[in-house]
Amino acid sequence: MGRRLPYVAALVALLLVAAPAAGDPGDDKDRVDAELGHARDRLQDAENREGVLTEELSAISAQARAASVAVAVEQNRLDVLEAELAVQHDRRERIEARLVVLVDRLTVLRHEERIALERLAQRVREIYMADEPDVVGFVVGATSFTELIDNLELWSRIGRQDERIAGRATAVRTRTAAATAQVRDAKEEAIAAEREIAARTGEQRAVRDRLAASRDAVAAAERAKRGALGEIRAAEATLTDEIEELEAESAALAAKIQASTSSGGGLVGPPSAAGLIWPVSGPVTSGFGPRWGRMHEGIDIAVSEGTPVVASAVGTVIHAGWLGGYGNLVVVDHGNGLATAYAHNSGYAVSVGLSVDQGQVIAYSGNTGNSSGPHVHFEVRVNGIAVDPLGYL
Repeated sequence: MGRRLPYVAALVALLLVAAPAAGDPGDDKDRVDAELGHARDRLQDAENREGVLTEELSAISAQARAASVAVAVEQNRLDVLEAELAVQHDRRERIEARLVVLVDRLTVLRHEERIALERLAQRVREIYMADEPDVVGFVVGATSFTELIDNLELWSRIGRQDERIAGRATAVRTRTAAATAQVRDAKEEAIAAEREIAARTGEQRAVRDRLAASRDAVAAAERAKRGALGEIRAAEATLTDEIEELEAESAALAAKIQASTSSGGGLVGPPSAAGLIWPVSGPVTSGFGPRWGRMHEGIDIAVSEGTPVVASAVGTVIHAGWLGGYGNLVVVDHGNGLATAYAHNSGYAVSVGLSVDQGQVIAYSGNTGNSSGPHVHFEVRVNGIAVDPLGYL
């Protein structure tokens, strides 16, 4: 087996490059099967992308939920600060209204005080400028002692009244000025507190807006992912319908071809002149040669799934496993550079390294790999190069 390894590797490499697709003897079935293979490839690609998008959507949905929660938390904090700011604003407005009243009152009192002081000054000037009264004449001229007393008290009352007016105005003005100063201090304090709360509110609003922008971006990405996922699923549904239609068409064509085929296949029986026997008994639905822009390097023999597949000649199994479009593949080396390959099997009856006799069951037909229906793809290779199997059967 050591001397055969380079040959085995070359043969498997060639099989990989020339992986066959199931066909039929008519162009219609070839076309349908080619379209079916492409549709299956597209569907597989769509399913892979759906899986990736589903995982991404799950992750981004979790991010969107977390972002919404974070925005809600910061919004609650902002609501508290805005309520506190509104209360402080109302307090400042009330203080300002009270200050306006006190300033107006202080202005009135200052005016009254000024008038009283001017009046008192006028009295003093009048007394100062008047001649000194003739006390004796005044006394003689009085008709009674009461009149005299009343006149003397008149001057005294005038002076005392002006003094009281001025004093009362001064006292009220002093109290009003003190109250005005207190209100001004309260206003400055309220303004400072309002500014501080406004600054905190602005900072909190910026935090909320930043998180909201992040939330909106994540939500937009989530919507885009959902849209892409919806498009992929719609495409998958379309492809599934297309595949079902193509499979039905391919099956109908295969049934029609098989029903109309009376010959073209051999029976497992005596060896041919080349020493090979047929691996299964059935109609050849696709021959060796160019097909749809590529080389079909074997023949397709239509049989039902599970049909025993036999070795065409004595040899050694050099491959028994999955190989790309071939699906489950068995390759037997017959020596002298001759090898045969049996593809699309549903199962194996041999393993690598096993020696097999001609006619020995080595596999069971199936529909694995790039295949649209149960059949056996059979190849004959000489020194790794595919040749027409019908020349050896």
